[in-house]
Amino acid sequence: MSSRAVSARSAPGLSSRVWQALGTVRDPELDQPITELGFVREADVEDGGRVRVRLRLPTYFCAPNFAYLMVADAHDAVTDVAGVSEVDVRLEDHFAADEINAGVARAAGFSGTFPEQAVGELAELRRTFQRKAHAAGLERACARLLAQGWQIDALAGLRLADVPSSPERDSLLRRRGALGLPTEPESPLLLDDDGAPISAADAPARLRFARTVRVSIDGNAAFCRGLLHTRYPESEASR
Repeated sequence: MSSRAVSARSAPGLSSRVWQALGTVRDPELDQPITELGFVREADVEDGGRVRVRLRLPTYFCAPNFAYLMVADAHDAVTDVAGVSEVDVRLEDHFAADEINAGVARAAGFSGTFPEQAVGELAELRRTFQRKAHAAGLERACARLLAQGWQIDALAGLRLADVPSSPERDSLLRRRGALGLPTEPESPLLLDDDGAPISAADAPARLRFARTVRVSIDGNAAFCRGLLHTRYPESEASR
């Protein structure tokens, strides 16, 4: 089965908007859309704007906090689509699927769903992975500039307006926006996670660290795709 299954009864425009909305949901650790990772087994738009989404993960024992974030984010993203009247998002083939699905359906939050595991809500966990995604995004954008001949110490003097348009630049802007960091053209290119400029002296060490984060994220994404393909050989994303 394809990772995208849409009912023949669905309105094409609404189906497309639902799929696009699901594409805004990212694995918090891998920082990639769940649609590209193959985590969406089914997105079925029925008469009257009723939407049925079924999610799956690479292993039966994926961490419940990560799983909860993705299911809750998918539910919220689809709910916000114009024309959707009812949303049913469920995780399948996971040891905590019943608890997660019930918790998301009643908007209980992670603490209300797993009171014995949760210490506060997931905001700080999400923030941690947003910082990692920002580091990886910064490294990718800077790697592109270095490949074009820029010297690493010169990057500290660049503004966003100095960076040519590219997928890496767009990705960095999105990650900065998620952290509440400035995205205006005159903003410095090199900022830490708190918005403080990174000096020329600190840039080499900072970018070395960012590279280790990016390599880890990319490696984990490839590993998860392999696990998903092993578990679900028909997964479209693994081909």
